[in-house]
Amino acid sequence: MRWVSHQPSPGSRLLLGALPIALLVLVYLIAAASRHAVDPSDKVLPLPAAMVRAMAALVTQPDPLSGQFVFWADTLASLQRLGLGLGIATAAALLVGLVLGVLPPVRATFAPMVTAIAVIPPIALLPMLFIALGLGETAKVALIVVGIMPVMVRDIAAHVAALPREQILKAQTLGASSWQIMTRIALPQAMPRLVQAVRLSLGPAWVFLISAEAIASDVGLGYRIFLVRRYLAMDVIIPYVAWIALLAIAMDAVLVQADRRLFPWAHGGGR
Repeated sequence: MRWVSHQPSPGSRLLLGALPIALLVLVYLIAAASRHAVDPSDKVLPLPAAMVRAMAALVTQPDPLSGQFVFWADTLASLQRLGLGLGIATAAALLVGLVLGVLPPVRATFAPMVTAIAVIPPIALLPMLFIALGLGETAKVALIVVGIMPVMVRDIAAHVAALPREQILKAQTLGASSWQIMTRIALPQAMPRLVQAVRLSLGPAWVFLISAEAIASDVGLGYRIFLVRRYLAMDVIIPYVAWIALLAIAMDAVLVQADRRLFPWAHGGGR
């Protein structure tokens, strides 16, 4: 049997997907045990017991100064910033992408500017954002928006512009205006693409969030990682990184399920 024609069952896919993760964990445990056999005080590769002890204090014990549970306060702050940034970027990308995709004169005028903004490394704009917007929440959210919105706009605009021309001509024949073409033809077909664009933007959005929190923040997952690194606290850094990965995976899974439920026609399913 050729592998290119083999489709694993759902159970097999789950097993195959878990196998590399299990191997990675096994390699880590072997390496950590080897280092601790030589130096029991090693901090570079902490053993699972050390990570559990370190995280237990952050998860279950309130901070003496703030009274907050540090882990959950960090998670909530980061998710609020990420959600706000993603929401603003998604709404703006949908609106601008539809306009650029449906209206050729607008696309010819503004598409080069969008492309120019999209190729600028967003991290390079971080000092400008902090100077212009201050060190508060606005600059952190703005970095996420500036970082992912131009790329999403280009993707949505290109998808809308590539819609079959016959659809536009038929709508015009029936008397549809540009607004009706945008809302009744382009918008429904752009929505599944928008979900995919958000999925692809999750990784960069997390990068921009962590970068902003590391530079100017007093709470957040990125802030905590960069705060404890000065103490070589890998027993906190590794669980925090793993938690970020789990959050990102959960968000991606929610988007996948929402896409399949809301737009089954885009995946070959019926209503």
